[in-house]
Formats: sequence, structure tokens, C-alpha cells
Amino acid sequence: MLPRPPLPAGALWMVLAAQMAGISEVAAQPPALDVPGVVNAQRAWQNWTLNCQGCHRADGTGTAETSPSLAGTVAKFLWVPGGREYLCRVPGVATSPLSNDDLADVMNWMLWRFDKEHLPAAFRPFTAAEIGQFRTRPLRLEASQMRNDLLKKAEESGPP
Repeated sequence: MLPRPPLPAGALWMVLAAQMAGISEVAAQPPALDVPGVVNAQRAWQNWTLNCQGCHRADGTGTAETSPSLAGTVAKFLWVPGGREYLCRVPGVATSPLSNDDLADVMNWMLWRFDKEHLPAAFRPFTAAEIGQFRTRPLRLEASQMRNDLLKKAEESGPP
């Protein structure tokens, strides 16, 4: 039997840092079983973990330099005209390798998981057809400014 190769030098530190930051606890939380508009919450959670969490972090807080926070904010886009479309057109959504069906599940799961307290009372879950329509026109450089403008309008108007 061959000896196991040692872990890369930084691997142990990364694991320890993640545990100290509580990331492993958040990432290990089982997904909710009954989320409106989500066919399979387990699959939505797995797709989030594999496709979104790397930038937006396990707790949805993102990083100021690279990916905006979703936690406590993402559902506010649904308060204003254009916000729903914006969420489907941001680069990470519009260019995702996920199918429209899987992406609709992830979007609905994400809204519920990271910002259910701001979901409008009349929330309509995203559909695969809606995702497919909007993602054909991905945002690029204008995404950040559009985000700021929409959030400002949402804060000024408050929930519907």
C-alpha cells in the first residue's frame, strides 16, 4: 500500500478558518423542504452550493470586492419595477450553466433562504420560462449601477 500524500500546506488552515468563521455550519444546514416555487429543495441547495456559493459565500453575505451580499437584501429587488428582471439578468444568473428549470429552483430557494423576511406578500415564484426569457440579455458592466439604483428605489418606496 502506498502512503497517502500529505495535504497541501494551506489546506488545513483553510479548513480551520472556515470552521472558525462558522462557514461549515451554514453550508451544512439542510435545505428547507417546503419552499414556494421549488420542485426539489435538496437539488436547489446543491446547485447553489456548486454554482453560487463560491462567490456569494455559504451565508449569502458575498464580498464587497467581488460579489454583492444577498442576505437581507435580495428580495428587496422584487419591491420595484425592473427588479425581478434584474435578478435574472445579473451575470452569474444569466450565464449560469444550469437549466432554466434548475435556475428557477435556485432563485426561489435563494430568495427564501437569504431574505424571506423581505419577500412581498404577493410573491410569485420565478418560472423556468421567465428565467429563459430574461437571461438572454445578460447584464455586464451596468449590473453594479443598476443594482445600486434599484436598491435605492426599494429603500425609498418600502415593501409593496
